[in-house]
Amino acid sequence: MKKRIQTYWYWGLIGIFLVSVAVVYICFGEGSYIEVHDNLDLFVAQMQMMKNTNSFFGEAVEIPFLGGISRDNLPSELSLYTLLYVLLPSFAAYVAGYLLKVVISVGSIWLLAGDWYGESFSEYKPLAVLFGFTYGILNLFPAFGIPFASLPLVIYLLRRIYRRPSIGLYLALFCYPFVSYFSYFGFFILAYLVVAIFWLWIHDRRLSRALTGALMVLSAGYMVFEYRLFKVMLFGEEETIRSTMVESDLSAGELLTQAMDVWKYGMFHVESLHHKLVLWVCVIYFIYRNGRYLWEKRGRQIVKDPFNFIMLVLVFNSLVYGIYYWGAFRRLVETLIPQLEGFQFNRTIFFSPFFWYAAFFIILQRISDAFPQSRKQFWIRIGTYGLALVSAAIILFTPTKYNDLYTTCHNKALELLKGKEADAFSYGEFYSTQLFQKIKEEIGYQGEWAAAYGFHPAVLEYNGIATLDGYLGFYAQQYKEDFRKIIAPALERVEASRIYYDDWGARAYLYSGTDLSVVSATKTFTVTDQNIYMDTEAFVQLGGTYLFSRIELTNAKEAGLIPVGRYSGKAFTVYLYRAEK
Repeated sequence: MKKRIQTYWYWGLIGIFLVSVAVVYICFGEGSYIEVHDNLDLFVAQMQMMKNTNSFFGEAVEIPFLGGISRDNLPSELSLYTLLYVLLPSFAAYVAGYLLKVVISVGSIWLLAGDWYGESFSEYKPLAVLFGFTYGILNLFPAFGIPFASLPLVIYLLRRIYRRPSIGLYLALFCYPFVSYFSYFGFFILAYLVVAIFWLWIHDRRLSRALTGALMVLSAGYMVFEYRLFKVMLFGEEETIRSTMVESDLSAGELLTQAMDVWKYGMFHVESLHHKLVLWVCVIYFIYRNGRYLWEKRGRQIVKDPFNFIMLVLVFNSLVYGIYYWGAFRRLVETLIPQLEGFQFNRTIFFSPFFWYAAFFIILQRISDAFPQSRKQFWIRIGTYGLALVSAAIILFTPTKYNDLYTTCHNKALELLKGKEADAFSYGEFYSTQLFQKIKEEIGYQGEWAAAYGFHPAVLEYNGIATLDGYLGFYAQQYKEDFRKIIAPALERVEASRIYYDDWGARAYLYSGTDLSVVSATKTFTVTDQNIYMDTEAFVQLGGTYLFSRIELTNAKEAGLIPVGRYSGKAFTVYLYRAEK
């Protein structure tokens, strides 16, 4: 038994972690603290709307937000993450997505490492599992956690196909988009694959038919599994807000600074925390390894070393991120390929977390290999495993934006031990389903269009209330202009809000005429002005009936709004108004 534990301890670690996470979320349920930004205010609400309207698999149907959005503008039902919300209640689906992300990461890296090391893989199993675990627990963009985790899987499939293609491998590659996402990953995977084909063509002096076939198969897979996106992207004639989004035009010095900054720290959607340990280990090893190559007069090894290739990819990803903000280049791309207008091709940075940790674990493997058949080998391996676990601990115990597990445990510990309640909303408090169900029953709600003021419209959307406002990065430009008429009085008073809406517009919200923002996801809520600045006539013309507000409006009568009632829930109070027709 003792020997089995010593042999398979790393699997026990994964099992204990997964069970612990499940227990935490089962115990606290919707009292758990889940990040709101680009999460509860966006994708989770969208999934719940599709569930409310039974439209996951619908054709030619509209989802009731932003005045009615085509189902095709939302995530495909042929996606593992989406299917979780089809099969499970929303909170359970969210937790299941996190657990699956870790499992898929471990499984994908296990396959890739086994293929990489071949017959000697048995020596590296603990490091492979720790690599998969560490990469899997990275608190990256939650809705795309599974696509992040599955990146090693596509590399594994392409390596296998390159060496010995088979129908089974091509079929697996065709189905890979089920765990991926084209706009954030697929486009770039295909672009990297094209580069690889040309690189190998030059190197091998022959075209790889296997990889060329893989390119066609994977492209077909994305078109099938994300048919809604391709239908809108290729055949949609409607002008969207992408055509009017304004990106920064930076100087050469600013571009370089941006690239260096994202190389070191990443960005908030891909906050991999590599700068705390991994980056420094990689930089020190890079200097040591290449310095030794030069010292030993083996300069050619510099270009052959896979570690150096990974470091080059990391620099490339960061440079592309910076170059995106070079206006002339961005406009050239959009002119040559009009379908890419507004497309953020700087998402190459989404691949960097995997490559940072791959480079780190290559170093750990090489340290372990440096002492073969040595009495010190046991302690060297213990040290490498320790470094791997330290990198995982940094991820688990750093309070980053999407570290829901840490936030939940931290806030609940304060509540239980010190009686200090967190100011942030829990999952259940944010959506307050009982409160809104009560409101809907009392007013006899029949699907009338509404808007939110003082909180995210996603709260209404989650609760089955149709909204004229909403958050989406891809909708009709005409609707953006129509909605702007409603909020024009507020935008005229606050220049920063006008720029935010006119130059971006993904958040079609009701804006304050004095504060930069009155949208809050906290229990403490204060504003400098209780007046609302909106064109109620434009609101009615667009179909609006109800205004749900966290603020008791002092100018409701002047604004053409009739008070309906005051409704208090556990987390906050809602003041309901009806627009005068």
